[in-house]
Amino acid sequence: MEKVYDIAIIGAGPAGIGTAIEAFIFGIKDILLIEKADNHSSTIRKFYKDNKRVDKDWMGQKVECEGNIIFMDGTKETTLDLFDRLLDKHKIDTEFNTEIEKIEKKGDIFDIETTDNRQFKAKNVVISIGKMGKPNKPTYKIPPSIKQKVNFNLDSCSQGEKILVVGGGNSAAEYAYFLADSNDVTLNYRRARFTRLNPENDKIVERYADEGKLRLKLGIDIESLESEHGKVKVNFSNNKSEIFDRVIYAIGGTTPTEFLRKCGLNIVGKKVEVDDNFETEIPGLFAAGDIVTDTGGSIAIALNHGYRIAKYIKENR
Repeated sequence: MEKVYDIAIIGAGPAGIGTAIEAFIFGIKDILLIEKADNHSSTIRKFYKDNKRVDKDWMGQKVECEGNIIFMDGTKETTLDLFDRLLDKHKIDTEFNTEIEKIEKKGDIFDIETTDNRQFKAKNVVISIGKMGKPNKPTYKIPPSIKQKVNFNLDSCSQGEKILVVGGGNSAAEYAYFLADSNDVTLNYRRARFTRLNPENDKIVERYADEGKLRLKLGIDIESLESEHGKVKVNFSNNKSEIFDRVIYAIGGTTPTEFLRKCGLNIVGKKVEVDDNFETEIPGLFAAGDIVTDTGGSIAIALNHGYRIAKYIKENR
């Protein structure tokens, strides 16, 4: 007979890992963790710079760890090491390089179909796919001739480049001052001042700007990009233009609405609608992490979602 898992978890980020580990500790053994990337925590690996500081109380959100996973302040590397140890210790069944096409409930069992036509079955499903896997892109078109010079992370950056970083959040700030040690960097934000930076990043950006290591271009938006001799010509809203070797956008991520609606989930604003136990309108189908919060980004909160879901399933399913 085809195996039916007690819980199948879509997305191996903090919420998905939290659900898997807590479920195992609660005594639920048939757990499947599915991830479309080649390893867990792909957002952290891809969008966090090396040695990036990772705070438990991210953006001032005071969080008490509710479950068995004790998460503390650290770095990108210590966070990944923690998740490695947890998954290895509890021997969670994982499927990497596996993207889900659709989830359909038939009777009391969910059919989970992958994009390469494989199928899994589970009594409960947790969707914890996050947002940053699909970064926001500008509304204006990026000319094909310069697409290799336009990034949404730090991939392909080289020393000595003239770089424009676009965004007003913590990722944009961290990209900018990290690159500023070996590049000519401008940080552009369409608003006149930063309002979303944590205190540490705010201080570092201010210090780099005061020391002349980082140029700030605030209160000015970008109208369009053009190719000029293989470089990126950026046309600003103040009717001025400037040439850069590379442009990096760090303007957040978007909820993967199409996939979520295909699964039958109700989306209100930018969030999946769930109850206090993070269960959707479809019994046995849960959502966790960034897709159910307004702010997102907190690893500790995502881990708590996983604990609550696992606890509820253990006690009620």
